Amino acid sequence: MLKIQDLTDAVLQYHPDANVDVILDAYLYSAKAHRGQSRRSGEAYISHPMEVAHNLTRLKMDEQTVAAGLLHDTIEDTLATPEEIEELFGEEVYQLVDGVTKISQMEFSSREESQAENYRKMILAMAKDIRVVLIKLADRAHNLQTLGSLSEERQRRIARETLDIYAPIADRLGIGWVKTELENGAFQYLYPEEYLMIKEKVAKEQEQRREYVENVCGVISQELEEAEIPGTVAGRPKNFFSIHRKMIGQNISFEDVYDLIGVRLLTESVKDCYAALGLIHSLWKPIPGRFMDYIAMPKPNMYQSLHTTVIGPKGERVEVQIRTLEMHKVCEEGIAAHWQYKEGGSKRSKPMDNQLTWVRHLLEYQKDLKNPKEFLNAFKVNLFPHEVYVFTPDGDVYALPHGATPVDFAYAVHTDIGDHCTTAKVDGKIVPLKFKLRNGHRVEIMTSKQKHPSRDWLSFVKTSKARGRISNYINHQERDKCLSLGRELLEKELQEYGVSPASVLKGKGPEEAIHASGYTTLDSLLTGIGIGKVSVHHVVEKLVPKEKFEEKERKGESTRIRLKEKRPAKTRDSAIKVKCLNEDILLRVGKCCNAVPGDPILGYITRGRGITVHHIDCPSVSDMGNESERLVEVEWDTGKKTIYPTRISIVTDDKPGLLANISSVLAECDINIIRANVQQGANKRAYFDLSIEIEDLAQLNRTLEKVKGVDGVIHLERVKEYNKKTLRGARTGKSGGAMSSPEDIELLVN
Repeated sequence: MLKIQDLTDAVLQYHPDANVDVILDAYLYSAKAHRGQSRRSGEAYISHPMEVAHNLTRLKMDEQTVAAGLLHDTIEDTLATPEEIEELFGEEVYQLVDGVTKISQMEFSSREESQAENYRKMILAMAKDIRVVLIKLADRAHNLQTLGSLSEERQRRIARETLDIYAPIADRLGIGWVKTELENGAFQYLYPEEYLMIKEKVAKEQEQRREYVENVCGVISQELEEAEIPGTVAGRPKNFFSIHRKMIGQNISFEDVYDLIGVRLLTESVKDCYAALGLIHSLWKPIPGRFMDYIAMPKPNMYQSLHTTVIGPKGERVEVQIRTLEMHKVCEEGIAAHWQYKEGGSKRSKPMDNQLTWVRHLLEYQKDLKNPKEFLNAFKVNLFPHEVYVFTPDGDVYALPHGATPVDFAYAVHTDIGDHCTTAKVDGKIVPLKFKLRNGHRVEIMTSKQKHPSRDWLSFVKTSKARGRISNYINHQERDKCLSLGRELLEKELQEYGVSPASVLKGKGPEEAIHASGYTTLDSLLTGIGIGKVSVHHVVEKLVPKEKFEEKERKGESTRIRLKEKRPAKTRDSAIKVKCLNEDILLRVGKCCNAVPGDPILGYITRGRGITVHHIDCPSVSDMGNESERLVEVEWDTGKKTIYPTRISIVTDDKPGLLANISSVLAECDINIIRANVQQGANKRAYFDLSIEIEDLAQLNRTLEKVKGVDGVIHLERVKEYNKKTLRGARTGKSGGAMSSPEDIELLVN
């Protein structure tokens, strides 16, 4: 077991001027607070804070951070109070302990809203003091070592959370050894069979591989010495989880993973790195496409190294990493390698500030990304290192995510360039804006002040900055549409009462109507009218002089409006949401097409009645002509379940019992039949037209597959009701959308 002397000696070794008294005091306080407590493994609880503090010394953290590591569980798991921690150890240590406590209390559930909120807390903690997250990573690294004493369900939950959140954070902060420990520790609990298989196969050939690596290292060392290039060479163990990830990603077997053999060469200078690279390539033939220069173009987590794969002795592939000693330090310690010790405390260095740019960007864009799914995507994209390096015409380098487009590049250069980009050139050739950029591309963006972000861009952009700016612009545009429509509706209604809209809406006149409707400004009230949340009649009643209103009432001209207002309001369809508006808007599915979850859909702002949702292929949408500005983007809310009616048409052999058999299958699929129409046709065929209730398209497809298996079923399909006949019937009031005639179906089947 670790001793407190081990911790203080370790800190003094890399920080001779450290005040280790705060570490000693923290140890005594933590030991007293956790007295009598034990871990699930049976060890005394104090062993855990000691291991966490030890991990922090491996990161060469300051004495305040090590002390906070010793105290990190006291507020949550003992009778210690925040006030006591602050009084005894000072504001800095207290803030670190408090920050770790808040992160530890997060529950990373599968619900998007909850998950997004927890990620926001994590980002705020990282932005305020990155040491909070470093303590949590040190804590998680030790927890994984003792995971075996927990239940299988908790093992899997903690392992999944580690792979999804904490290992990527360690990677994004450039802390190589923490990332490796977290990935391998979580891997063995989340995928135990795969872990054991890889472990056994690696161990089986370990001695043979060790001899081979020693031979390769010996050859390289001898050549370096003869070329007078200073450097040391050693074997590089392969991360078990990275082997698994490569097998899954490339769909290959263990035997086909060609870079299990790896060596690392450490030199003294950048010049020596490139000299060593030339030496390696002169010894063995390099594999095309397997060379990466992360020295000239460092990863965003500050990682620098030369990577190459060569055909080594006996035809084996060998992956070689070449870097300086300083680069290796940054690779292992990441952001912690740039912690500077000053008299009177510690502070962040410029490289550390540069590396935390992505955290500040997320803090900035989270204000615009209200949609939980968008925020989660932005968070995950920013967690993983960028993979594409592209150049401006002037030679400046920009790092972008894999799959990034010219629009992402434009926003990375400057927001205004992104907002107004029209076309893009890659290596001198004009390409589509959704073109996927690759390493080394030279990108040039053309702009126009008349051009603005398009909703289509959201389907292909990758960076959170681009997505946030585009969504924000569309959000404002949609609100402007609703505001304009609301103003038009109100002014038209006021004119019906013989009142001048300009005179009524000027000054303080509308204040009563605004407050009575629950709004604070005239624009917000008009927007509410435009999206159907507020009745125009209700607002007019507050604005029009009483005598004019009563006069119109007496003439009976408002009868239609009053009757309409008395009708029960339709309930909002809880399984649909508007992408760019966060209001609680009245939504309804158009009966002309009866879209169901899973169908591609589009919303249409209906005058004073909210938004009507149509199937994207519904002729009603294409018939809107010059009213296309009322179209808004909507999506199914997959987290909510609602029942939808739909129709299916079935052709069967005409024999007894088929209706009962089909009904039985539908009942097994938990499908309710709300209408059935059966006709007997020629050629001993029967035709079924059934209206059923389903939750989504996936359930419908599963049901249709099972019905197909019923003996005697010849053909079946979902009836798409958005046809000209149906629409004409709906518009003229005649019955429409009836089942096709048996003759029509017969032609279809045959």
